[in-house]
Amino acid sequence: MCVFLSLRADKAKLQKRFDATFVEEESFGPKYVQNAFEFPKWPVIISEKPGEIRLMNWGLIPAWVQDQESALKFRVNTVNARVETIHEKSAFRNAAARQHCLVLTDGFFEYRELEGKKFPYYIRVKGGLPFALAGLYEYWTHPETGETTTGFSIITTEANPLMQMVHNRGKRMPAILHEAQEGEWLYSYEGDTGLLKPFPQEEMEAWTVSRKISERSGEIQVAGILDSVDYPELNNQKPSQGLLF
Repeated sequence: MCVFLSLRADKAKLQKRFDATFVEEESFGPKYVQNAFEFPKWPVIISEKPGEIRLMNWGLIPAWVQDQESALKFRVNTVNARVETIHEKSAFRNAAARQHCLVLTDGFFEYRELEGKKFPYYIRVKGGLPFALAGLYEYWTHPETGETTTGFSIITTEANPLMQMVHNRGKRMPAILHEAQEGEWLYSYEGDTGLLKPFPQEEMEAWTVSRKISERSGEIQVAGILDSVDYPELNNQKPSQGLLF
């Protein structure tokens, strides 16, 4: 799964990198750690309006869900979507056909499990610049109030060797797009093109960070939360040179 994101870049940097303009009036500052199950608003670019960056709730609610109680329960299971089944599962089928988005970020977190303990890693594309994850989005209209909300899901794919080491239980990773692939995902993806395959490990870097990332507190919203933390238990478990930097 991919349930922890980070985004240090501000509006100006995101607008320059993705050649798009923020349309939300709400302020958006750095989010050093964001848990999916808080269902936050997060910057995305949707296929319908590629020149705009908008804030959309993490957690997709299919249009056919009939009541709010079901909707709130449903989104718990849709923060991620497995690439292998997005055209099969009813929750994602409509979005997979026509509603693709870019989920903007510059890093994410995953846990490695070893001898009953979990060790958090921060992972990013080398250089630390913003990049896009492939996502799906959907509109849901409240049957009583008529209010429409939008939500997104991050697509996951099989792990590359680096992520197999880090996410050693699930062995999954988010579908990271190269900049040159972003347009294809938004406009012309037809499946089976290799677009959503594992991102090359040699273009990524990762290091262990504080276990505080799992806390739901404003105290973790500081740049230092991304600093490297050494865990003695891992000293004899590190992978070969070149995977971690």
